[in-house]
Amino acid sequence: MKIKYVSKIVFIVLAALLCSPLIQAEILFQIGKPDGSTQGYALAETSYKNYSFRFTAPIVFTVGKNSPNQWPFIHPSTLDLWAGSKAHTCTINFTIDQLPQKELYLHIGFVDTWRYADLEVALNENSLGKQEVPKGSGRDTLAFEPLSEGKPSSLTFKVPAAKLKSGSNKLTLTLDNGSWIVYDHITLDDSKAAPHLAPRPPVTISAKYLDGKIFGFDEIVFAARPVGSDGHWYANFSYYAQDENRKAYRQSAKLCKMNIRTGATTILLEDPKGSIRDPQVHYDGKKIIFAYRKGGTDNFNLYEIDTDGNNLTQITRGQYDDFEPAYLPDDTIIFISSRCKRWVNCWLTQVAVLYRCDADGSNIRQLSANNEHENTPWPLPDGRILYQRWEYVDRSQVHYHHLWTTNPDGTNQSVFYGNMRPGVVMIDAKPIPGSNNILTVFSWGHGAKEHAGDIAILTPKSGPDHEQSAKVISKGGNFRDPYPIADNFFLVARGPDLFIMEADGKLERIYRLGKEFESPRCELHEPRPIVARKRELTIPSRIDETKAVGSLILVDVYKGRNMEGVKKGGIKELLVLETLPKPINYTGGMDPLTYGGSFTLERVLGTVPVEDDGSAYMELPADRGLFFVALDESGKSVKRMQSFLTVKPGETTSCLGCHEQRTSSGTNINTSALIALKR
Repeated sequence: MKIKYVSKIVFIVLAALLCSPLIQAEILFQIGKPDGSTQGYALAETSYKNYSFRFTAPIVFTVGKNSPNQWPFIHPSTLDLWAGSKAHTCTINFTIDQLPQKELYLHIGFVDTWRYADLEVALNENSLGKQEVPKGSGRDTLAFEPLSEGKPSSLTFKVPAAKLKSGSNKLTLTLDNGSWIVYDHITLDDSKAAPHLAPRPPVTISAKYLDGKIFGFDEIVFAARPVGSDGHWYANFSYYAQDENRKAYRQSAKLCKMNIRTGATTILLEDPKGSIRDPQVHYDGKKIIFAYRKGGTDNFNLYEIDTDGNNLTQITRGQYDDFEPAYLPDDTIIFISSRCKRWVNCWLTQVAVLYRCDADGSNIRQLSANNEHENTPWPLPDGRILYQRWEYVDRSQVHYHHLWTTNPDGTNQSVFYGNMRPGVVMIDAKPIPGSNNILTVFSWGHGAKEHAGDIAILTPKSGPDHEQSAKVISKGGNFRDPYPIADNFFLVARGPDLFIMEADGKLERIYRLGKEFESPRCELHEPRPIVARKRELTIPSRIDETKAVGSLILVDVYKGRNMEGVKKGGIKELLVLETLPKPINYTGGMDPLTYGGSFTLERVLGTVPVEDDGSAYMELPADRGLFFVALDESGKSVKRMQSFLTVKPGETTSCLGCHEQRTSSGTNINTSALIALKR
């Protein structure tokens, strides 16, 4: 009986609680919702930098008249240069028909803040005090990505009933120092407790993109290997000139594939004393080409393997280093090779430039006669090859390593972007699907080891010299090996980690090398999706290997990037010079080789007359590094035109004019014809 009696009492109490209305605070007004989000506020889906364009006048919000989309998601302070470096006061006008009999509370909820900020609130010109805003997650989140996850917090200000007026009232919110806050809600009610702000569940990049329905792939191939000690971006193969036993690479490597859904890793090839690099997936998605130095040997050669790890096949052979391969749409292979037999003019390691071979490794031919490194070739949709080229023919040794294009046969070598912009190595560039843009690495200065740097997007339609065409999207450096999956989705590597990155720089790690890669410590390199892809256009070859010369037609010597002050008719001849590669180099200094301060040895091949209209025609030896000096009627130099071109055998090519450039030392140089004149 006693148990039944107690149960009856409990039942009655529960019934009373369930049937009676919940006690809620009386809300006088609320701007926004306490949902951990900036949704609904003005500019919530755009950059913070739009603030000064949208809010040209002080912000005044009238409750009952204005909507939340007229309230800014972000409130700047005096430290925020983008908002004018002044105190920004936000005003809220509201009306009370009947004065409350008890005190009210103003709750201000934040989705995020940065550093510190002192927020002062006043009611009808009476200060309600100043409070320090809780520190948020930092500047790299909400200010740049207003809809991303922040660090929710809130402040509560006591509003004495005596300071309220019947009728119109005015609240002001001012940040007088510190830096920005991002609003979640502003609530005036009679509850001491602020509304609960629960962080929103994160919307991951992988949840948005890696569903298999969009991209149609489940696996990614990558190389895992230790990083060498040399800080140069190019010094990661072969040996050093002063000691053949000192290598620029380290031992131990694995070729792996990873399932993006499960994270399961499969080792396709492992060599504890070898080295593996540069995997690329064939158009059919069924095989992988890569550079492999077998343990106990000294050179990288090209190999292929099926995506299941079977049928390992050697493609190239010889006592040279072949690496950074890419498939071309006609099933030939373009790659970088030290077969050119030259050394960096200012360092102790070998040079490698563009080469091409057939699918089985036969018919190897050199595409470029550059004296210095070329790297990471990749076909563009129109069939041209995009690659990084380093050159300093009478220029700075360490400033010019930018993006160039060439036809697959080595003809029509041209500047693509950046050759007038010193101070960055532009490398690992690839076209972004669904756009005309290029994804690339900006490895600052003279470049960092293993091509590390910032991730950037190029919009090349404004030409090769338009600085605003380049936009760095990554927040923080040391990224490498970007691979564009779609117009807003990229694979990037950093250290032992694999990330996916969006075009706005938002980043998510999806994989990290496990313990089996720690001895020796490996890093993750060259992540590539294992998926079939569309072939690019094929450009037919236009060279004749039986000939020893090629032809160059110069349309107008007076047209160029920097020909100011040169009068029409003032150029009578072109002096043709050849820059000679170094067969060996034992110094790492900036040693000039000529009296004039050149870093390369040069020899004169002859002169060519320039017609009155500025045109010229010449036949030049093929596969040489050539450049020109414009001469006046007395044989004196008018302009030194570093038209370093590699003429290909039998090629007839035209050049519009002289693309003069100015080096850091003030010397005028032309790179318009820095091309391999083909036979």
